[in-house]
Amino acid sequence: MKIDILAKKDSQSVQKTIISNIRELINRKNLEPGDKLPSERMLSEKFGVTRSNVREAIQKLEFYGLLKSIPQSGTFVANIGVIAMNGMIEDILRLEDPDFKSLVETRILLELKTVRLAALRRTEEDLEKMKEALEAYTKKVLDGQDAVQEDLLFHLAIAKASGNSTMNTFMLIITPEIITNFEKYHVCDKSLARNGIQEHQEIFEAIKSQNPQLAKEKMKEHFSVLYQYCYNV
Repeated sequence: MKIDILAKKDSQSVQKTIISNIRELINRKNLEPGDKLPSERMLSEKFGVTRSNVREAIQKLEFYGLLKSIPQSGTFVANIGVIAMNGMIEDILRLEDPDFKSLVETRILLELKTVRLAALRRTEEDLEKMKEALEAYTKKVLDGQDAVQEDLLFHLAIAKASGNSTMNTFMLIITPEIITNFEKYHVCDKSLARNGIQEHQEIFEAIKSQNPQLAKEKMKEHFSVLYQYCYNV
């Protein structure tokens, strides 16, 4: 686990260096909105990193709306002024990894909203996805296996059922970090996981019956133990 954490930190350091280099390239060449960046291959050779490193950095800048990638065409500077772009990139470079407490608080706030929306907007297809995830989670728990990923798949199915693409995207962004921290802090022990079967079932039934208030209450109960862990690690 320590090796994984160190590798992750090294990867993030490389990514920040690439982002800084891309900013310098844009400024040095006076690239304007709509101008095309060199190819990933050329950037990887120029910066002395792998193409996958460059791709990850570009995807991050694209997520923040600073670059725009067009299939078969390349990557372009987005429609944003140079001053604003430099300021935003500076903020991105200063961003730190959220701690476990922040992740838990963010997840709880998001899910108390998404579960209400899911109860109001869910489709039969959404219910089927939740049911599949719930059954997979139940099977693993009863077999004594780690079910962290199945647990989160159930919650991601709820986020998708909310019909809010932004909340769904946020959940997808923080999910890998949550999985890492769950394993690191041993949050999901066997006794908690067994309780989770009933709790998940109650959340599912509230969504199925389209009762947003009950769905929110059941989700809040489900997170009560997790919230306690948040302040004890």
